[in-house]
Amino acid sequence: MSPISPAERLRTFIASESAGGIILIVAAVLALAIANSPLLPDYQKLLSTPVAFSAGSLVAIDKPLLLWINDGLMALFFFLIGLEVKREIVTGQLRSWKQASLPIIAAIGGMAIPAIVFVALNLGSPENLRGWAIPAATDIAFALGLLALLGSRVPVALKALLLAIAIIDDIGAIAIIAIFYTENMNLAALALALVPAAAMLLLNRAGVARTIPYFLFAALLWICVLKSGVHATLAGVVTALFVPIATGEERPLERLEHALHPWVAFLILPIFAFSNAGVSFAGAGLDALLAPLSLGIAAGLVIGKQLGIFGACWLAVKAGWARLPEGVGFRHVYGLSCLAGIGFTMSLFIGNLAFVDPQQIAAVKFGVLGGSLVSAITGIVVLRFASPRKQTQVAA
Repeated sequence: MSPISPAERLRTFIASESAGGIILIVAAVLALAIANSPLLPDYQKLLSTPVAFSAGSLVAIDKPLLLWINDGLMALFFFLIGLEVKREIVTGQLRSWKQASLPIIAAIGGMAIPAIVFVALNLGSPENLRGWAIPAATDIAFALGLLALLGSRVPVALKALLLAIAIIDDIGAIAIIAIFYTENMNLAALALALVPAAAMLLLNRAGVARTIPYFLFAALLWICVLKSGVHATLAGVVTALFVPIATGEERPLERLEHALHPWVAFLILPIFAFSNAGVSFAGAGLDALLAPLSLGIAAGLVIGKQLGIFGACWLAVKAGWARLPEGVGFRHVYGLSCLAGIGFTMSLFIGNLAFVDPQQIAAVKFGVLGGSLVSAITGIVVLRFASPRKQTQVAA
């Protein structure tokens, strides 16, 4: 199997993520429509449907459907993120400091400043501070889906920069989930998780290119991690680290990426969006959006992302630490920083980890949806006027 060129891989990824982003938008709008219709009780009943799995007395998992989606299906999403991160670090845009400096600096600014904005607006509400990481996330599928609407007005190099920033953002989000949103660990289950992890390491060292053995051990790893108290989706990231990039002429990592992308983009993320975006606006007024938790999230996504990403890029370029990609100007970067305020999938995901109180979760949804909507509109308008004529696309 001949290796796919980086440029072709980028174009394929963008096409898949862009189309998937549009499906994601449709799923979110559908969830909102149902949540504000007479179908709301049926929607809630569906998501609370108990689903049980057991294997004798050894394994027993009994969760509502919503948690199977958030803990199970999303593990595949995190597995794909892990594959993308590994590829980018080993062979892609993050393999050298020269290439990675701008997206790394931008991503750090784009995570730190939104968190600071959130904390500043919630200092008087200490019960909300656990949600500080919610506005730090970026939804790459949504952002690329909206970029697709602008077509050739947007330089391909800008899409590549957004991809790199989002991948680093995902690394940060994974670390945050592992460090700050893990409680009451079961050390025995965590120790047991080392067994399938070690088995996958041996498969990697032996040059095993077939993916089925990795998936079998990954399933065991997921169960152990779920039982340990660490969020089960992180098992997907750990599994990705052991998948070989190349074994002889076989390229299992690329093969898995291409196989998983359609499932994640067109099924898993839309299901997650449909299951988590449904928030009822009944009885909610302006005060719901202006409450500290909602406002902190929305302001973090809208203001914090713009200040963090654009400010970090401007400082890095002016200081000579990095340079803008060819064909990309600061107006493009500002539009990108606005679109990066679309937190949606990962923000909702972290919000579900941060809070259990239904009122706080509803406030999270208000903030994420409001902030993401404003960021989307602002980013589209800025990029529309930043590139009034058709751009000559820059090869990735």
